[in-house]
Amino acid sequence: MRADVADEKPPPPLPPRTSFTSLLDGFFFVFAGAASVWLAWLIFNQSFEFGWAGIGFFLVFWLVLAYLVLPRLHRILTTIYVPDYFIGRTRTSDGLLGDPVNLAFDGDEEALHAAMRAAGWTRADDVTLASSRRIITSTITRRSYDEAPVSPLFLFGMKQDFAYQQEVAGNPAKRHHVRFWRTPDGWLLPGGRRVDWLAAGTFDRSVGFSLFTLQVTHKIDADIDVERDHIIATLVAADPSIHVEVLRDFSTGYHSRNGGGDTIRTDGDLPVVRVGAPTEAEPAAEPAPTRSATGEAEASVAASRPVASPVGGTEPVEKRAAFESPLRLAEREPVRRMPRPSATAFGVVVVVLRVLAGIVWVAAVALQWDQVLREELGIDASSDPDSLAVARGALVAVVVFFGISLAIQAVFAWRIWAGGNFSRIAVMLFATISITGTAIESFTGSAEVTVRTTFVTVALDILLLLALSSRDARAFARQSRTRRGRRERSASR
Repeated sequence: MRADVADEKPPPPLPPRTSFTSLLDGFFFVFAGAASVWLAWLIFNQSFEFGWAGIGFFLVFWLVLAYLVLPRLHRILTTIYVPDYFIGRTRTSDGLLGDPVNLAFDGDEEALHAAMRAAGWTRADDVTLASSRRIITSTITRRSYDEAPVSPLFLFGMKQDFAYQQEVAGNPAKRHHVRFWRTPDGWLLPGGRRVDWLAAGTFDRSVGFSLFTLQVTHKIDADIDVERDHIIATLVAADPSIHVEVLRDFSTGYHSRNGGGDTIRTDGDLPVVRVGAPTEAEPAAEPAPTRSATGEAEASVAASRPVASPVGGTEPVEKRAAFESPLRLAEREPVRRMPRPSATAFGVVVVVLRVLAGIVWVAAVALQWDQVLREELGIDASSDPDSLAVARGALVAVVVFFGISLAIQAVFAWRIWAGGNFSRIAVMLFATISITGTAIESFTGSAEVTVRTTFVTVALDILLLLALSSRDARAFARQSRTRRGRRERSASR
């Protein structure tokens, strides 16, 4: 065995894959999915009880089914059967296989941005409330929106770093677009090739409904190789010095479906585009690809660039395993503070609303305490001084008990906002107990869940559980421990 191989250090150990809190998170994630199915059924039943007004309930039923129930069910199932390492496919936020990776780039970010802008591409806006509202209105009114956002897709467990697009004839329903992901430090393509960026380019041909989730989404053209070649052609036309290397048969040519259920076809080739000046360690770029009579760019075919060994030769330093999970790839990335996700903010809002509703309820009970005693317990405190003293003592106990409970919930809301994981777990536990109790009463026939009774309460509990058990909310709440653990591992090496 060579000395350099024998002395090679093993990769850093992975952090523990399971813990008590992670098991709880898994339970809450699955329970929230089951509870969301029940919520959709409750809404569907309510739609038949209000005549024509039930159409509104049916619309709400579709929203809950398309944007809460089906995505959560897909997320649960794909965690089981979709691999979480690189297979040349992106993943949707629901865990479904998304668009194929059909482009790679070498070069720094500044050079990549410059090349895309020079080729006539417009950087897409990030997905925000304002940009989402604008793309909806622009699609309905067919007004141009050059910077329209694209839906998030995930690679290496991360959302795309940015995306570029070209609108067609001022119609936001039709556009060329391509998403970019920076590859993790030290990561190599299957086969050993090092690239700086991976990309997925597709053409949006219309707006329609997703086959798998029933959500409104863009539908893509099936022949993604045409879009891949279009992106390369625009780059080469803007800068003929750009070097393109094609990794032939990088993946087997195949046809499949993306996360929206659209058919996709590809020949499996992966072009690697060099943007910017090559580094000193790299050979000078070959002449620019020639263009065929049809106007398509003909990329030159070159061998994969080998990774130099520290002792000379071209043999790679490390034989990389086929399985590289996002967890291990994240170990090599710099520690960054995750911004507060919308799911966490929504969960905090629901908790605050519950606290405010509780305050109103306690105030109403306190103001009508004598009436509550007469109607609920049959006690007339006004006719007996001793009963009056007992009633006042009971009122104080009720106000103190519920006041402390509401204060604890308010503290939990503040801690969840700040990223507290224990508070998030506690709030989800209380919501689970509440949902379970209401469900048992409903299924046994002892109480009916309707709009006039407990429907609103149970709906808020289920929405709260869906929000706080989501991947983003979980990652935000656990990042402090992750950052601390990674610092400790770094210090121990």
